[in-house]
Amino acid sequence: MKIKLSALSMMAILMAGCEKPPQAPPPLRPALVIVVGQTAVEQGIVLVGEVKSRYESNQGFRIGGKIIERKVDVGSVVKKGQILALLDAADTNLTAAAAYADVRAAEASHALAKAEVERQRLLFNKKFISASALDFREAELKTSAARLQQVKAQAAVSSNQSRYTSLMADRNGVVTQIRAEPGQVVAAGEMVAQVVDTKQLEVLVAVPESRVAAVKVGDMAQLKLWANQFPEAEKIYTGKVREIAPAASSATRAFDVRVAILDADEMLKLGMTAAMRIASGGPVDELMVPASALTQINGKTSVWVIDKAGVANLRAVTAGQFTENGVQVMSGLQAGEMVAIAGVHTLINGQKVKPLLQPAAAQ
Repeated sequence: MKIKLSALSMMAILMAGCEKPPQAPPPLRPALVIVVGQTAVEQGIVLVGEVKSRYESNQGFRIGGKIIERKVDVGSVVKKGQILALLDAADTNLTAAAAYADVRAAEASHALAKAEVERQRLLFNKKFISASALDFREAELKTSAARLQQVKAQAAVSSNQSRYTSLMADRNGVVTQIRAEPGQVVAAGEMVAQVVDTKQLEVLVAVPESRVAAVKVGDMAQLKLWANQFPEAEKIYTGKVREIAPAASSATRAFDVRVAILDADEMLKLGMTAAMRIASGGPVDELMVPASALTQINGKTSVWVIDKAGVANLRAVTAGQFTENGVQVMSGLQAGEMVAIAGVHTLINGQKVKPLLQPAAAQ
């Protein structure tokens, strides 16, 4: 009996020695968080527009004719008064010569009528002719004077038309379009070349009719070029709303708004695409969180709020406008609360985590 008890005691000791030691609790999962604070956000409208010139002149001849020479090409920089193209001036020169011949003939007729009136007055003073005869000669003098003025005016028109055979730039700028070539017969006013002023640039944007009431002439704007491939060196230009179309476009049902660029430089090219924010009010304080903090659970936009004990709690929020700085939170959060911004799809409600505050520089 003693032997059996000893064997049982030995087995109990051996079984106790084989039991595993108690395991330590797993370490808390780290969670990257930020402290929600109010941020001053500029109210405004974000739009996309095209860089254009304030002045785009479609140049054309004031008379019709055949082009014999074109002196500029697309991209040529021109000065005001510089000749762009020439018409065949043979017909206009002949017309001007005929007009000047008419002037000389009218001057001779007027001189003859004037001398005749002088003679008739002498005869009238000596009672050799009647008053009606003198009146007739004076009427002829007035007719010749009027005729002289008429032919002089016609000669001036003919002279102007001779000068109109030279198409000259009406402003400093650059040629952006050519619509006619030598040998082509053009009508009066038909576009031959387009000259734009590159010193006064602006952005043309289409503002939806639902947002145009928030835009006023004089509102400030900021714009960036889509062509810039280096965000770290991206330049932000300053603009000012110069003009708002009084009627919506029949094609887009939007209002054309022109924003003058106040600090344009050589990087701005005509036709470039620019993203622009038009400020429509002063800055307002908003709660902002990174887009990575939002998640969709059961069809509701939510965030994970980490309390002071490090416990993750799911909370539904109302998201506002998405901006470059984050997402506005309209309701559901308060300033000073901690929100998880990484791995939000793997958290569990009530899970205890180790909050790791994101550095301010990264925010």
